[in-house]
Amino acid sequence: MNDNKLVDRYGRQLNYLRLSVTDRCNFRCYYCMPEEGIDFASRKELMSFDEMLRLSSVFCQLGISKIRITGGEPFVRNGIMPFLDELRQLDGLNEITVTSNGTLSSRYRKQLLGMGIKKINISLDSLDRERFHRITRRDSFEEVYQSIFDLLNDGFEVKLNCVVASNKNIQDIIPFIELTRDQALSVRFLEEMPFNGTDGKQPLFEWDHKRIADHIHQYYPDTVRLISEANSTSVNYQVPGHRGSFGIIPSFSRTFCGTCNRVRLSATGELRTCLYGPPVANLRDLLRSGASSANVANEILVAVANRERDGHAAELASQGNIHTSMSVLGG
Repeated sequence: MNDNKLVDRYGRQLNYLRLSVTDRCNFRCYYCMPEEGIDFASRKELMSFDEMLRLSSVFCQLGISKIRITGGEPFVRNGIMPFLDELRQLDGLNEITVTSNGTLSSRYRKQLLGMGIKKINISLDSLDRERFHRITRRDSFEEVYQSIFDLLNDGFEVKLNCVVASNKNIQDIIPFIELTRDQALSVRFLEEMPFNGTDGKQPLFEWDHKRIADHIHQYYPDTVRLISEANSTSVNYQVPGHRGSFGIIPSFSRTFCGTCNRVRLSATGELRTCLYGPPVANLRDLLRSGASSANVANEILVAVANRERDGHAAELASQGNIHTSMSVLGG
């Protein structure tokens, strides 16, 4: 099994796993789930941490070297820290990163640092308390905002993820970039995506990556484009003189698919080789049926080998059913 690597039919090698540990979240962001919430998975439907650890070990044997822990909000699940402590000891795993909404991650700063987990993405869509409340349907702005500086002061590498949407937070774009003037963090502006748990009957999104870039350029015409990693989903920039940087992620336009190196595993075991595609296997069910690690590895290899060329082709394969809540997908 060690000789096998996750390579799709277009020659792209996958070495990055996004692992959702829960579909639950203490926010109700409009772009992630409907206001009334969703039907969360029952405890028995969720993979146990032992199951996640076993699957993560198989993925690492297949060449996965980076795992991002996502949710929902990963820190709402009891037992997350002991799991991370075991996860970091897997052979072949070089990096663990975390995506959080910032309400709970701050309390675990010392433990995360002790494990060598220093990269954390905070989802934050506004720097204004009222807009934050309208977007998240929660009144937690000060808590989240303070957590960013606590993390920075402790030496974390912090990225802020901001989903851009008309009539929601356009007026926050420039304040976010101003935040990079004195803070050594990265802000990434994401196109809105259709994963909010509704039926998908919504207008086309107005603020694509080009419009976001044009808007920023009006205020910062001397912005410099940075050299990005080969598999980066964001086009990254810096304003001369600013300590931090910013990036734009064409998440709906999907211009980065050609270099995608990631695979996704939901908290209930659904394997996706593309965010826009349908689940291609359920690894939880495989484990619970008594499958060996070799059997699981083969299932993963076959799924990856049949991966679609890009997110548009994957969306066609899903037959239009791509409006699952992002809380379920794991981002």
